[in-house]
Amino acid sequence: MKTGNSMLSALPTTIFTVMSALAVQHEAINLGQGFPDTEGPEDIVRAAAAALLDQRNQYPPLTGLPELRAAVAAVNRRFYGLAVDPATEVVVTSGATEALAASLAALIDPGDEVVLIEPLYDTYLPTIRLLGGIPRLVRLHEPDWSLDRAELAAAFGPRTKAILLNSPMNPTGKVFTQEELGCIADLLVQHDAYAVCDEVYEHLVFAPARHVPLMTLPGMRERCLRIGSAGKSFSLTGWKVGYVTAPAPLAAIVARAHQNLTFTTPPNLQRAVALGLSRDAAYFEALSTSLAARRDLLSAGLGRIGFAVLPCSGSYFVIADFRPLGFDGDAIAFCRHITEHARVAAIPVPAFYDRGNGPQHLVRFAFCKREAVLNEAIDRLAALFGSN
Repeated sequence: MKTGNSMLSALPTTIFTVMSALAVQHEAINLGQGFPDTEGPEDIVRAAAAALLDQRNQYPPLTGLPELRAAVAAVNRRFYGLAVDPATEVVVTSGATEALAASLAALIDPGDEVVLIEPLYDTYLPTIRLLGGIPRLVRLHEPDWSLDRAELAAAFGPRTKAILLNSPMNPTGKVFTQEELGCIADLLVQHDAYAVCDEVYEHLVFAPARHVPLMTLPGMRERCLRIGSAGKSFSLTGWKVGYVTAPAPLAAIVARAHQNLTFTTPPNLQRAVALGLSRDAAYFEALSTSLAARRDLLSAGLGRIGFAVLPCSGSYFVIADFRPLGFDGDAIAFCRHITEHARVAAIPVPAFYDRGNGPQHLVRFAFCKREAVLNEAIDRLAALFGSN
């Protein structure tokens, strides 16, 4: 029989699935996948539950309920000074992953080139390749995750259609600086290109770092598609409610892609997210402060054990170098070792590079867990590596 899609058929089982299954097998603490182990705000959850009973469970508007689109526009103005028309410049999607797919589909024709920065979220490359796009990869340089301006500029060319920018960044926790964003903006103007901005961790940024959307820079308003996520902002990752903010001509094309991907998103969740986005700044500040404390707790514990912990200014994740521990093996072997022998699961950082071709001495830990869980994970790793 004829085979299915060759690119998708060739994709291996994701390392997240592999490590999560191994964690279950060994009853390990799962610091691999990035999801909180507590529920989001009770009032938002109750609003979603109540909305199931309000007799409005049929198809909502394609681009999202008016109250959620208005809430997204209001948040853009409140936090970033962006004036956004909720009727024509916001599209609600079934999660940020769909928002990424719809935004890329709105821009890419077969043969178009897309600049990406490694390490990167694992759906970026398959989505671009499915659309017929050609990835042009640029690497950040560890341990400080610096961006080489010359290497970035060399990735742009006459066929460049867009850059896919993730800030705050998974897996590194990097928050791109104003200077780095300015360099990107200059290249976009020079090459008449767009930016798909994955900003799902926008409210998970740790002082003194500050998140600056590329869209706010001069000349970028008409070139950027900005993606947000209720799952990350409200610790409700299973809800899968995302939103795209884009100039009206691009938002209209994103809406057409969304129509042919999922068409719409559950209306009760949309109403609840609209309520969540109306929360005052204190909620978002408390969220980032709480996560920063847990980042510090895990980073300090890993440091005491002997890991070299890399800088992290945002997101759910911290990356650590295990070479000082004397382990003789690559990142995958190390993650299997600590899952089996310490009962703590992590993710090998090479999984965030094309074809796994990344630094073999780095692993990613998620710190979006309760403090007691993080302390137990530290104790287990310390016992394995003979540290107090």
